[in-house]
Amino acid sequence: MLLAYPFHVLVSRRATPEVAVSTAVALLVLVGAADLVPTPVVIALSGGAGATLAGVRLSRLASHRSSEPPSTDPPWRAAAVLLDAAVVAAGCVAAALPLVDAGHRAAALLGSLTVAVLSVAGLLRLPARPPGAARLRGLVEATGPTLVLTLAGWLLLPFDTLPAPARLVAALVLGGLGMAALSAFTGSGRRSGGAVCRGGVLLTLVGLALLTVLPPVPTGRAALLAVPPLVLGMLLTALGAKSAVATASAQPVTGPPAATWPRVVLPASVLLLAAGLQVVSGRTPDRTSVLLALAAVPPLVLRELLRGGDAGAGERHAAHRRRADHAVRRRRSAQPPFPGTTEGAPAHDRCPDAAPWPSDGGATAISGVDEAWPPDGGAAATTGLDAGVAWSTFDHRSGSAGERAALLDALAAIGDVPAPAGALLLVELHGADGLGPVAREDVLAEAVLRARAVVGPDDLVTGCTGTGFAVVTGAGPVLAYALCTRLLTALTPPYQPAGSVLRVQASIGLAEVSGSGPADVLRQAELARRRAVQLGRDRVEWYDAFLEEQLVRRLDLERELPGAVARGELDLVYQPVLDLTDRQPVGAEALLRWRSPVLGTVLPAELLPVAEDLDLVGEFEWWVLDRACRQLADWSAGPRELWMAVNVTTRELTVPDFVQRTAAVLAAYGVSPERLVVEVAEPRIGADLSTVVARLAGLRSLGVRTALDDFRAEHASLAQLRRLPIDLLKVGPELVGAQPAGQPPLIDVVVSVGERLGVEIVAEELESPTQVEGARRAGCRYGQGFALARPATAERVEAYFEEFPSASR
Repeated sequence: MLLAYPFHVLVSRRATPEVAVSTAVALLVLVGAADLVPTPVVIALSGGAGATLAGVRLSRLASHRSSEPPSTDPPWRAAAVLLDAAVVAAGCVAAALPLVDAGHRAAALLGSLTVAVLSVAGLLRLPARPPGAARLRGLVEATGPTLVLTLAGWLLLPFDTLPAPARLVAALVLGGLGMAALSAFTGSGRRSGGAVCRGGVLLTLVGLALLTVLPPVPTGRAALLAVPPLVLGMLLTALGAKSAVATASAQPVTGPPAATWPRVVLPASVLLLAAGLQVVSGRTPDRTSVLLALAAVPPLVLRELLRGGDAGAGERHAAHRRRADHAVRRRRSAQPPFPGTTEGAPAHDRCPDAAPWPSDGGATAISGVDEAWPPDGGAAATTGLDAGVAWSTFDHRSGSAGERAALLDALAAIGDVPAPAGALLLVELHGADGLGPVAREDVLAEAVLRARAVVGPDDLVTGCTGTGFAVVTGAGPVLAYALCTRLLTALTPPYQPAGSVLRVQASIGLAEVSGSGPADVLRQAELARRRAVQLGRDRVEWYDAFLEEQLVRRLDLERELPGAVARGELDLVYQPVLDLTDRQPVGAEALLRWRSPVLGTVLPAELLPVAEDLDLVGEFEWWVLDRACRQLADWSAGPRELWMAVNVTTRELTVPDFVQRTAAVLAAYGVSPERLVVEVAEPRIGADLSTVVARLAGLRSLGVRTALDDFRAEHASLAQLRRLPIDLLKVGPELVGAQPAGQPPLIDVVVSVGERLGVEIVAEELESPTQVEGARRAGCRYGQGFALARPATAERVEAYFEEFPSASR
């Protein structure tokens, strides 16, 4: 049903469960229509599936950590709780209604009323509700189509089983709910989360109303008509609520204009279908049908009169805007975009229309949900991002609107040629945060002058606000990339603001024009620029679809990762370590997994970089140490003396109380210190070598064994190895293989050094019997990898250990 949804609700990878549930429900409905499964079973399973998924989504939203002070409970949390209760109640009502007879349906109607009350209370607490004037105007315009849908309902509802008053009330309810849902999905704010949530609630109520008024025949198939709006409504309620909360702090934007044709065509089509069925059945129009038809005419006439007045006002507004735009162009033509600087000239004179740098140093980085895209409400192409990408490189304050308009005009001019070719470069500067506002503006003005000296005579440099600028060039992609590298070279030399010396870094995002709309090109360049920042700055990133997928995934991780520990989503798997001489297990390494209900299983290689950026690594690593020691205590009850290895980052290892906290965890679970192995990665200890040495020595004084992971057989690494107090040295399979020109494997050198230092070698990531045998013959004491044993849950690892009669340390 989501796949057939005609009103452009974006389904991203995060909505995969919704698509799966919708597909399953659609198959259930088809099976029920073919009389292969009883109708009550189809309704109960479908309602239960929709309510379960929507309830999980809303409960997750209700428990999401707020950025507000702990003493204040954000109103959207209450909205999520109420809507959660509403969808759960709707699922229960849907399961119960087909099973009760007509005499007991009053109690079931009470359940539907409860769903309506909870839903309305939740909607009233959602952020970004439409203003009262807009709601009143929408009510006036929806009156006529509502009466049309009511007439259709009157004609379609069974006349022989429902009394006339009940039939009229049911028709009015269905008409009102249907039109309200249609307005939510076709109004000017139809892409907002609040509109989707309101439409979902109304569809849910439509489904419950259909279940209530349709004949209660257990074997009948008419009740299946209620399943699509019911399930779709519950899913859209949860998706819309989450989107509304995510964009609660966004700047107010003007959405796309209301879609007129669905409000006209769909009610008319439903009425035409109802009238056709009425004629086919041989029934003549009754008095109620005629009255409803006549009542729909005045509201339709009033709606057309209101639109005529709006058209005149729109023409006057457009004329005023054209005059204003003409005046702006005349003013711009009187001076070049970036004139040369003069001695002692103010920064604002050197950068026309430039707004002051933000007080936080211009740090307007993308948050993923801070601001809707595009900032002026333009109709940019939809992407997988929840709230779009913020216009972060350029400041939104005074003067930036004109700069952005000039940029979009330049992109549009390139795109209008028969064979468009060109590129947009977004340049962001880093490193001027510690300067005052005037000095920062001096740096930016100097950067723009350097850029003007590099770009071609027909290239446009604009956007001299915030933390960077933009370049529009008509050159092809290869030449545009070469221009980016020249810009990096030109922007690298030191700046001298206020007599000081400053070095800055630059991140450049490049997007081709190639027929895409200006807003699309701008969004793509911004995505590429952000990727350049993430990958270390002083680099150029070229937009492509894969890059956008990576950024969308990154935003998903950044949004879902906070609170993963509190929600119980972290998990450990264990990979056994074997003695290569007798293939007996001697220990295991604890490996972190994030079992996200939204993103699936996330591995450390993807998880940890995001955790580092969000400052969550410490929280995760202490959780791993605690759970690993608890598991080790459980294994200690058996006959085997196994060790447990855990990985820690250099940042956490160098915390002053790391040794004391580790001792406290061991004591809490009664684990012998020598059965714990703390691993630290060799490539990341260089900057804190002396502190790392001290912490490793402290761990060894407790009796904890230490290991150096990811060891590289380089001269610096070998020299550094002598200083580190370690017990185990872990090397990768690249050291086991043969070297070029007939040289012996590097593992021989490492094993020799390890023997002199009293360090035992662990060969890891062994994925073939050849690698295992090569490591054993070279003298490696221990080994781990897929060729020996794969990572598994604690229960499976325990069963694996049981296959061996004994295990040594």
